Amino acid sequence: MNRADRTARAPSPGAPSALDQAVLYGTVALTGGAVMVLELLGTRIIGPFYGVSLYVWSSLIAVAMIALAIGYFFGGWCADRLAGVRLAHLVAVAALGTLLVPLLSGAILPASEPLGMRAGAFVSALALFMLPLTALGMAGPYVIKLAARDLGAVGTVAGSVYAVSTLGSVLATLAVGFFLLPTFGTRSIIEGTGVALLALAMVLAFRERHSVANVWTLVGGMLLLTLLAAAAVCAPARATQGFAVRHEAESTYGWVRVVDDERRGIRLLLADASSIGAVQIAGGRSVLGYQQLLMTLPMLRATQAPERPRSALLIGLGAGYIARELQAAGIATDTIEIDPAVAQAARDYFDFKPTGAFLIGDGRYVVRRLHTRYDLIIHDCFTGGAEPIHMLTREMFAQLRDLLTDDGVLAVNFVGFQRGAGSEAVASVARTLAAVFPVRRVFVTEPQNDFTDFIFLVARWPFEFTARSDAERDVLRAFERHETAPPAAGAVELTDDFNPLERMQIRKAERYRELFVTRIAPELLLR
Repeated sequence: MNRADRTARAPSPGAPSALDQAVLYGTVALTGGAVMVLELLGTRIIGPFYGVSLYVWSSLIAVAMIALAIGYFFGGWCADRLAGVRLAHLVAVAALGTLLVPLLSGAILPASEPLGMRAGAFVSALALFMLPLTALGMAGPYVIKLAARDLGAVGTVAGSVYAVSTLGSVLATLAVGFFLLPTFGTRSIIEGTGVALLALAMVLAFRERHSVANVWTLVGGMLLLTLLAAAAVCAPARATQGFAVRHEAESTYGWVRVVDDERRGIRLLLADASSIGAVQIAGGRSVLGYQQLLMTLPMLRATQAPERPRSALLIGLGAGYIARELQAAGIATDTIEIDPAVAQAARDYFDFKPTGAFLIGDGRYVVRRLHTRYDLIIHDCFTGGAEPIHMLTREMFAQLRDLLTDDGVLAVNFVGFQRGAGSEAVASVARTLAAVFPVRRVFVTEPQNDFTDFIFLVARWPFEFTARSDAERDVLRAFERHETAPPAAGAVELTDDFNPLERMQIRKAERYRELFVTRIAPELLLR
């Protein structure tokens, strides 16, 4: 090794000690984890107001990428040019921004409402998360500057810093999804992250040997913010005139609430910004039109079959009304519900009692593991103004077909438009069902309205409805007036490989939100 090599590789007199190295790498691990906490839980802040949809996720990811890009650039620039800006300052700003997220969301989200669902979700994500994510992004270049005092080791240090930061992100992602969120809830985790960053800023301030005055100024300011944040977390829920919140719970899938609309005498089951159940408080009858139409399904009979359905599978429990009515008709029903918080609310507040297997999990996952065959399957998956696209593909419908008895019928509820923009989503579902089932009939809840529920009834063999009383004949006559032909323009066959349904549901999601906020007080959508 020549003298030049030895000189390049020799540590400088100011090289960080082993303890300083540990603090620096601990910093990038924690800041990397904080980035993922904010990105993951951002949907839990914005989702109850705008719905957990592709638009909210896209907005948060875009804002995170923008903030990190700015942070990386200016972090490197400041590290080289602004000696007075220390790593402790950046972490303190990140702590401040993180602690302010729950405090400011109640003002920022309603203020963004006039921008519409897509622009509003993006602007609110920008306003809430830009500051902390940018500060967190700036930390990496600072750590590289501090840790790499030897020019010959810059590449190694940079690679190590980004590897440790990524590892911190991985661990935070797993911790939030598997342990923290089901146990503590969104606000507590965000505030806890802010406090952890605050503690890290204190450690860095002392390690960087700031003046005593600077340290105590930092400590005092951060403690004040922590007290404010704690007060916000402990604050009682805001009262909303005409509505009473009977229950709320947070699961890994969303924020579930049971709300009584005292003006109309209706009990609602809300999941984020979606109503997945609505019954009369007095009597428990559903006020959702499509559920009333579905109650004709016990009268179904295949033309060559002597009996009505005896067994059913319900995918999407909601408040449990459909399962209760099927039980009243003598049909034992297995149920699948993805969210355990929804299932518990249906039990506790909507008098749902399982009459068959009670299965918790994603419908696609659970269906693959079923071996029972059913006379009737009801596919009722809806949230946030759109149906989950992986539940509406040719492959999924083929799996459901294989679970039907030879004379069985599949009923699919799908919200959409009868004409114009967005109607291609309905047309595509109709075309995909036709590719799997040779027999199809279609009904709408409100024939006079462009935006309505479509109920697709499909089977291998022709089927009919049979009435055993005058009351049933009256019900069937009313039901048959709802039969229609689905739109066909713009239809594509939906598969696991090619499924543009999310794009097709943009207008539907926006229209659903317009209707939703006219019926629900906006304050109920704020965490």
